[in-house]
Amino acid sequence: MRSAAAMPLIIVLLVALYSIASPNVSSSRRRITPKGYAMRYWTKHISNDLPPPEFLFNKASPLSAAFSKLADQSWISSHLPEFCSKANLLCFPDKANYATEDRVRRDHIGNKYYATEDRVRRDRIGNKYYATEENVVASSGKKVNKWVVEPGRFFRESVLKAGAIMPMPDIRDKMPKRSFLPRLIVSKLPFSTSKLADLRRVFHAVDDSGSMAKMLTDSLEECERAPSPGEAKRCVASIEDMIDFATSVLGPNVAALTTESARGYNGEIRIGKVKAVNGGRLTKSVTCHQSLFPYMLYYCHSVPKVRVYEADILDPKSESRINRGVAICHVDTSSWSPGHEAFVSLGSGPGKIAVCHWVYENGLTWAIAD
Repeated sequence: MRSAAAMPLIIVLLVALYSIASPNVSSSRRRITPKGYAMRYWTKHISNDLPPPEFLFNKASPLSAAFSKLADQSWISSHLPEFCSKANLLCFPDKANYATEDRVRRDHIGNKYYATEDRVRRDRIGNKYYATEENVVASSGKKVNKWVVEPGRFFRESVLKAGAIMPMPDIRDKMPKRSFLPRLIVSKLPFSTSKLADLRRVFHAVDDSGSMAKMLTDSLEECERAPSPGEAKRCVASIEDMIDFATSVLGPNVAALTTESARGYNGEIRIGKVKAVNGGRLTKSVTCHQSLFPYMLYYCHSVPKVRVYEADILDPKSESRINRGVAICHVDTSSWSPGHEAFVSLGSGPGKIAVCHWVYENGLTWAIAD
């Protein structure tokens, strides 16, 4: 026999199932799913008929609308294991069967490689997956830190031409699988460092040194970091919020672009047909990276003075198409750190070259549509 504490969740499930599936409920009373609502929102706010990114909508909440009215801080906290299971959240990272939380966090931080000097410094401290640090003796005889950057992580714009062969870095999504929460539920949950204690109570993060407490603190601090000069940024916890932010920066005629898959990673690839987005004009884009949080959270920020490309990725021997990649080329690198991994890898310095990189699996770049 189930405990009384579990009964409210069962009742919600039955009500949700009835309201969606019962033939006796009129269509006007049926609840639209979070995925369906997000797709309607897309159609209403995007002014072109380009296809939306399928992977993003697959991250929509599996919960029914019935949960949104019931779930609040107290209810979620008292039913956390069941709620997290039904909502497809990451609530117990220490028990999860994937790479350690610390490794995933370092990968996440390290992927943000085109920001401020302070962020680059944190990349160099935290990221040990994409680059390794080794002490070498410089010509002066003094020891310096030299970065061995993953091949293909950065490349020059001139490489993006049909027939070119280049290494493809490991662009796989290493984040744990999670879903967004419905927008109404997110609005009821605290989301700031000033309310961190409340958020920790919701997700049972009572141990200061635990993985969950660190996950919450790190992501909130990153979201609240002051933007760089000329940068707009926002952490978004729903597809609707992401659409709102992208269109506020770029307008309604936007394309949401991502690399099709991770195929070809850690090997050589041949570049096939290349298409310059928005006619190859210098523009700004909005790039969104996953953040490590119990529910799906993306860190989105505007990236000025870039060119965005779509390129067929071919097997270098058979020349058959194996992937379609999206690449961003940062044209103005004058504010980047001289010690940035890109310059170590490509042999140049700030403001002297454009630096390109692929959009990683399940990352997203928004650009003005053609």
